[in-house]
Amino acid sequence: MVELGRAGTPMDAVAGVVPSLVFEPADEQETALILRDANQAGLSVIPTGGGTKLDWGNPPRKADVLLSMRRQNRVLEHAWADLTVTVEAGCTIAELQRTLAEHGQRLAIDPLWPERATVGGILATNDSGVLRLAYGSLRDLIIGVTLVLADGTIASSGGKVVKNVAGYDLPKLTTGALGTLGVITRAVFRLHPLPRNTRTLTIAAKDAADMQRVVLAILGAQLAPAAVQVRNGNVDILLEGTRDGIASQESAIKEFGTLQEGSPDVWKAREELWDRAPIVKFTTLPSRISAASASFSRSVIQATGIGFAQVPVGHDGDLAGLRAAMERDGGSLVILGRTQHDAWGSPGDALPLMRAVKEQFDPKGTLNPGRFVGGI
Repeated sequence: MVELGRAGTPMDAVAGVVPSLVFEPADEQETALILRDANQAGLSVIPTGGGTKLDWGNPPRKADVLLSMRRQNRVLEHAWADLTVTVEAGCTIAELQRTLAEHGQRLAIDPLWPERATVGGILATNDSGVLRLAYGSLRDLIIGVTLVLADGTIASSGGKVVKNVAGYDLPKLTTGALGTLGVITRAVFRLHPLPRNTRTLTIAAKDAADMQRVVLAILGAQLAPAAVQVRNGNVDILLEGTRDGIASQESAIKEFGTLQEGSPDVWKAREELWDRAPIVKFTTLPSRISAASASFSRSVIQATGIGFAQVPVGHDGDLAGLRAAMERDGGSLVILGRTQHDAWGSPGDALPLMRAVKEQFDPKGTLNPGRFVGGI
């Protein structure tokens, strides 16, 4: 196995830990061989794709092997008549979307850094983006997955048709598991048509209470926005569809505040937060968005209650108290990037079940050891 890889360098570091070896398998069979040998030798394996989120999660207890999926980057089958696509894990989101657009379709997600982020990476971190409001999360869009388990077994679940729900639900189980259950090699997604027209509108709220009122009014109205987010006191609304449909929705939204024409760039506002670390991802109730926003100097919060925020310089030590307050309020707070704190927070009553699943899939703790919730 050693002759197939290369020595790790500081450029390959995972949350500050440099791996001993780096492998870039060309296909599932090579991936299975490397995992089997590493598992038998007691070596840890860290899967990676574009590397955009390698510092998410806790630092690994050890990092013997970095397993890059970048060479497995093909769109295998675009069944455009069935609105499904089969794609390898190393394909970037931008390349996938360009391929789908040739037939007027898309995967209805808006993850961070799509030019570099890969299919496997966004699945492992469950990075769906703002379109989740209208189209659901990745767990709603993925209908099949193939992954290589720690012992080298290649497992598949799901299928190419949207109605296929038979068998063990590996697609939903592995989405958001941070690569601790298996290495994703390919996925099957349900697709949506590209919108005929899009329009971004912005309402400048008078204050926090007004901002909260506008968000709840939009969510409570008989509207179908593709996305709604709160950013720097502004409420951004993305409308998609026919021109008449967009005009009708815009007319209704005018009742909630003064509308301004917004730039499509506002939907990349989350990426702009990464000019300083640490960054946190948090969840809160839609009715508590204004309260959550007040806790941070800069934040972008989706109407679903999922937010990203900068922690003010010198306030890293306040994260534990802020996390405890959010958890008491029914939310959560995850730290994205290197910090003195545990990245995840309290898993609640779910931890014993999560450990049992990990034991079933990876009894030796080969994959991403210590990086996930509760030290899994």
